[in-house]
Amino acid sequence: MNHPILEAKGIVKELGQGAGKVRALKGVDITLNPGELTLLMGPSGSGKTTLLSIMGCILSPTEGELSILGQGTQGLDGEALARIRRRHIGFVFQAYNLFPTLNALENVKLALDVRGIHGKTATDEANKALVAVGLSHRLRSYPKNMSGGEQQRVAVARALAGSPELLLADEPTAALDSENGQAVMALLSDLARDSSRAILAVTHDNRTLPYADRIVHIEDGLIVGEERQTPQGRTGRSGPAERAIKEKA
Repeated sequence: MNHPILEAKGIVKELGQGAGKVRALKGVDITLNPGELTLLMGPSGSGKTTLLSIMGCILSPTEGELSILGQGTQGLDGEALARIRRRHIGFVFQAYNLFPTLNALENVKLALDVRGIHGKTATDEANKALVAVGLSHRLRSYPKNMSGGEQQRVAVARALAGSPELLLADEPTAALDSENGQAVMALLSDLARDSSRAILAVTHDNRTLPYADRIVHIEDGLIVGEERQTPQGRTGRSGPAERAIKEKA
């Protein structure tokens, strides 16, 4: 049996100080397993983004334990946490955050440069990541010449470059229309078939539900339930990402 990519136990996060202090997370346990796409769903203010930031080693928990690939993060300083992010974690955000003066290939290479990958190796890795998201025909295209769906797929390629074991997506379909949103979710579902990778997406978009292996619900800083979907209940596990990408190209 494969070991979890991420384990979080008893995660508490307090924000603010004094009378304004609030407990955004109140003792969260969550495990992310390889080969799965997990959705984290909950209303505004439920703690979704705070938990995502802790899992991504951007914030440290007030209490609790977090381990990534078996490595505990307790007591690590900012630079050590940054090394974990660079080596093991890719991020996809609601905003594409692409540099407008760089083409698709250059945007992905920039992320590899941060990870210490340069030269021909970076070019080859960036090219491979863009091919994986169906953008082999857009390597030299600039963001202004791409649709929103294509820009988000460049963002996914950027997160994928360097083969991180954990992909964290924050509302990846929120800025997209229904068709492009479905194409991106189908892509994430297909990428999650990799037995060395776990993907978690924070979302409030019910249209993303058919693409998930597992749906975790959070309310008021607590996990209140989760459900798993059978292969027959999922969309996106027999190649629809590739079809959707080709249709949108």
